[in-house]
Amino acid sequence: MAFLTRLSKASSLARACLSRCMSNLPENTVYGGPKPQTTDQRVTLNQLKQKYRKGEPITVVTAYDYPSGVHLDTAGIDICLVGDSASMVVHGHDTTLPISLEEMLVHCRAVARGAKRPLLVGDLPFGTYETDTSQAVDTAVRVLKEGGMDAIKLEGGSPARITAAKAIVEAGIAVIGHVGLTPQAISVLGGFRPQGRNVSSAVKVVETAMALQEAGCFSVVVECVPAPVAAAVTSALQIPTIGIGAGPFCSGQVLVYHDLLGMLQHPHHAKVTPKFCKQFARVGDVINKALLEYKEEVTNGSFPGPSHSPYKMNAEDVNGFFKELEKLGLDKAASAATEAAEKKNAAQQPGATKSQSD
Repeated sequence: MAFLTRLSKASSLARACLSRCMSNLPENTVYGGPKPQTTDQRVTLNQLKQKYRKGEPITVVTAYDYPSGVHLDTAGIDICLVGDSASMVVHGHDTTLPISLEEMLVHCRAVARGAKRPLLVGDLPFGTYETDTSQAVDTAVRVLKEGGMDAIKLEGGSPARITAAKAIVEAGIAVIGHVGLTPQAISVLGGFRPQGRNVSSAVKVVETAMALQEAGCFSVVVECVPAPVAAAVTSALQIPTIGIGAGPFCSGQVLVYHDLLGMLQHPHHAKVTPKFCKQFARVGDVINKALLEYKEEVTNGSFPGPSHSPYKMNAEDVNGFFKELEKLGLDKAASAATEAAEKKNAAQQPGATKSQSD
């Protein structure tokens, strides 16, 4: 009888294990919600808070598509920001203003498919959150539900935008604020100009950052301000600051993927890399060289060669194909197919020369 009891318990345990193995729900979770079923879990706000408390710098990169998302994932970047700067970097506009919410959602979804580990933050584009709090919340909800983001970012400054941030936080959505140079406000800023370079402007940067913190933002981007101003903002806040062109005294740093890799230049910087950006590579030079080599090899006929023409027909099928083309009255096509097969065979022979393969 004791043996049967042990057997029954073992059977129950086996069924439980089988159920777990067959289940699509992650282990050790109360709810089975949308969590990645991999060993590398998504970065959370709590993890970012812990890094901030320990004084560990937070890494942020702005990206716009699936390949860049994969690269950020592989590198272990903390936050991936899908920025409205896609308007300039990807779509070729002179400002961030033209990009639409629908276009931003396409970028968000593409990045989300590639970046499985970083916290994903989507920018609210110009004109999608300024009217009233209902518009702001509706837009933020779409960025999470349709874009696959974990949080949103919006540019602070005006009382209306700070009110929008508060409403979005109260709707249960995490928000990053943005102070200093706010590209969506270039109309009133008079262009892409650094901020905080005089007393009143510097104080405004600090006060706006504090207002965004009060509204419930979990972090604030500080863009294009003198380092002492960024240091003051970082000291005044109890949430992380993410600097871009703001010196080394922030809680973390953000750069645009294309900028830090040296892939291209922004129109508003007169075809040069932003002064605050360090190029960690010159990928653009590599791309240009590769494209020139590709053009040259196609032009001189060396590409594609035998190693890049991998698909084959056996001699019997080539002959049968030739006959079928002749039946269709396509004698010229039949001759072309036979000649191509002969050239390919000759090129694959040991010691074949370029002239034999042409």
